Order: sequence, then C-alpha cells, then structure tokens
Amino acid sequence: MITLKWFSIAFVCILLLSFGYSYAKATQTKEAPAQNWSTARRDSAGIAPDPVKFKSTAIVQIYAAPTYGWRGLVAVHPWIIFKREGETQFTRYDVISWGSTNVVRRDYAIPDGYWFGSRPRKLVDHRGAQAQAMIPQIEAAIKNYPYPQTYHAWPGPNSNTFMAHIGREVPDLQLDLPSNAIGKDYRGITNPIGLPPSGRGVQVSVLGLLGVTLGVEEGVEVNVLGLNLGVDIKSPALRLPFIGRVGFDNPGAAEL
Repeated sequence: MITLKWFSIAFVCILLLSFGYSYAKATQTKEAPAQNWSTARRDSAGIAPDPVKFKSTAIVQIYAAPTYGWRGLVAVHPWIIFKREGETQFTRYDVISWGSTNVVRRDYAIPDGYWFGSRPRKLVDHRGAQAQAMIPQIEAAIKNYPYPQTYHAWPGPNSNTFMAHIGREVPDLQLDLPSNAIGKDYRGITNPIGLPPSGRGVQVSVLGLLGVTLGVEEGVEVNVLGLNLGVDIKSPALRLPFIGRVGFDNPGAAEL
C-alpha cells in the first residue's frame, strides 16, 4: 500500500510537471497569433522531399504534429505518406473525425503540411527498395483497419490507433509513436494482448486505459488512463505524458 501510494504521488507530480513544460513550450514556439481552424496554417513545412526530383526513388514517411487547439498541449495527430518508384506525387493517409462516415481519409491534406498551424515532425523515413517493398503491406494494413467508421478522441480508436495498426502490420517501418500519441495503445476488449505499435515486442492493454508495453522501439512504457510514462532503451530517453521524448532523437526521424 505504501509503495502504491508513493507511486501515485510520483505519477501525479510527473503529470503536472509534464503538462507545465508542454504549456510553456507551446507558448514559446507559437509561430503566429491565435487563429481559428479555417484560417490556421496548412501550407507545406518543407520537410518532404520533392517527389519529382526523387521520381526514381520509392519513399515512405510518417509525420506527427500537435493536434488543433488546447488538445495540442497533450496529444499529437499522425499521418503517413508514400510514393512508389516512378511516381511523381505522394499519397497521404490519416484518420479524420469529421466530414465523412469513413474516418480513414486519402489525401485530406498536402503531404507535409502544417496541421492547423502546428509544424509536423518526421517520425519515419524509408527510401529505395525497402520502401518499395513496404508500400503494398501499408496499403493492405490501411484496407484492414478494424475501425474505419469509429472515432473517439479518448481513449480511442483515433488517428493514433490507426497509425499504431499500420506499425503492427508493417514492423519494417520501425515506427516509434511518441508517448503523447494518445490512442496508440487502444486495443479491443477481446484482444488485450499483442504486438506494440512498433510491431516488435509485446503489449498488454485494456482499451488503451491501462497497460504496459515492452517494445524494440518503445522500450518500457506504462499506460494509465491513456497517459504514458516510460524509458526508451534503444535511443536513451524518457517517455513522458504530454511531452513525448526527452533525450536522444529517434534515429528514424533524422533528416536525410
């Protein structure tokens, strides 16, 4: 009981400190005055390679950006883009909660666009033969996503649940969704045990509300009410709620 009490106190303290840091960072890095969703920045962030220049190269990338409004303080929105060898434009997929009964959307926005004012960060970048081989697997994963008409911001299924599904189906992506990707640990009540979002390791999770993840990319992560706390072992870092990573950058997200 004493151990549980001190763990609870420590967890609450971490939550408060993490939220405070997230709020301060969001305030300091704000690039423009407050805007509504219809006028928020949606142009290219200049991260994705020129698909015409790289026509002969297959490319797969995954991005994430803080969600719109106050939710950007606590969670991110991810999406995937890809193009085959010989193609001169990217295809983008993400899950969007509005505008259609089917939440899985193709080319809803430009490949590397600001997400309603928030600059995206690259999580995955694969090119060449490896990327070419992944694309059919990615398309198959998108097609068999189990929640194409269901969306719940918390605890899921949502856009992070969608990206985690792709990561599980295509482990060669080496996807490491950040700890503030709320919804990535959502699992159906009849399927509480399985692969983590990286596709390599094991995860136990009850509807994304309580669980633990042991993964090659994730390290060790504990989930309480959708808020994740852990340690990344592969690329040493803390994994904190609201913030994401604090430590060495994820090699898969490096600019190429």
